[in-house]
Amino acid sequence: MDTDSINRNEADVSVTIGGLHLENPFILASAPPTSDGNFIRKAFQMGWGGAVIKTIKPDEMEISDVSPRFGVLKDKQGQNIGFENFELVSKKNCDYWVEEIRAIKKEYPAKVLIASIMADVSLKSWKNLAFKMERAGADALELNFSCPHGMPEKGIGSAIGQSAEIAAMITKWVKEAVNLPVIVKLTPNVTDIAAIARQVAAAGADAIAAINTVQCLMGVDLDTLSPLPAVNGYSTYGGYSGYAVKPVGLRCVAQIANAVELPVYGIGGVGTWQDAIEYIAVGASAVQICTAAMLEGFQIIQPMLAGLKSYMQEKEIKKLADICGIAAKKMTSHTNLSREYAAKAFLANPAECTFCRKCLVACNESAYGAIQARGRQIQIDESKCDGCSLCSLVCPKQVIKMKAPYYRQGQELRNIV
Repeated sequence: MDTDSINRNEADVSVTIGGLHLENPFILASAPPTSDGNFIRKAFQMGWGGAVIKTIKPDEMEISDVSPRFGVLKDKQGQNIGFENFELVSKKNCDYWVEEIRAIKKEYPAKVLIASIMADVSLKSWKNLAFKMERAGADALELNFSCPHGMPEKGIGSAIGQSAEIAAMITKWVKEAVNLPVIVKLTPNVTDIAAIARQVAAAGADAIAAINTVQCLMGVDLDTLSPLPAVNGYSTYGGYSGYAVKPVGLRCVAQIANAVELPVYGIGGVGTWQDAIEYIAVGASAVQICTAAMLEGFQIIQPMLAGLKSYMQEKEIKKLADICGIAAKKMTSHTNLSREYAAKAFLANPAECTFCRKCLVACNESAYGAIQARGRQIQIDESKCDGCSLCSLVCPKQVIKMKAPYYRQGQELRNIV
């Protein structure tokens, strides 16, 4: 699609979620990229639709970060695929954020600025903090019930989000204290995130954000046998984020979208417009981004916006709400998945085969022995293929693909394409 065509008939990427109107669905999540007012200003200048301020705490709550507090997981090519942190909430006091919220909203009235807040299980603490943010001019509040490190030791963060009753109680407190939209940020470190979502929805939440980071241990130093990241030889369980957690985030958003009638902010592994579309398809109205912005910079907003607009034009999507939740509605139980159809592996591009043997190993050591080699040629015995798709997934050149559907009738498979 040519650029002139896109500019003449640009897609509408604006969204409305929980009473807030955003120019586009890309929001900086509550994290280091929003730990300073000038960071947020820079993001807004570059085109981000909104930002969630790094979690603000009551001034009397003491915190102290350690060093180092970040870690990365790399693939075999050295690319970062996962990220860990055990950084705590904002070190800046409430007065700083009150003044910055006022100033930023005056400078960027069309942008959405959300105040993330956290306090102990005290009506007074939550009410006072919420009221200060409302008076400062924040567009909404995000209740941090989900930080998995440091704060749970104090009985807050994910310790709140792991209790449906406490989470609902605090949600109700805040809703009664202010007239702002209240977003509840949930933790994935629970058995049933949908059950928590139902409780906070019943308590009056206007929207849900999911997920926060997944509790993890990043690794072990093979020389010292110290857990990583090591602080004087010791470590703690941190929060795992980045591209590797996207499947967890997608699962949680789909479960929430199918459980409650509330808009959802999708979080976890978003770094491209394609990731955003996936989250919207499973039920998110907008996405929040942290790790990709930390590792690649705020400028990722430009290719994300361009790609999203191009995709919408190509697919003739008038507004993102039209595709919100389509994939979530197609989630069902394993029992309900059809047994009437099957797929078969076939050589789609045999000339591209480099004979890396990955498909041979996968099929003969983990599947059904349907793939054999004749010299340096791969052959697939369709009668032995069970349609598991493992060979097509390990093939680096997409030589092997799956053809479907086949109608399963007794022991025979008949191609109905």
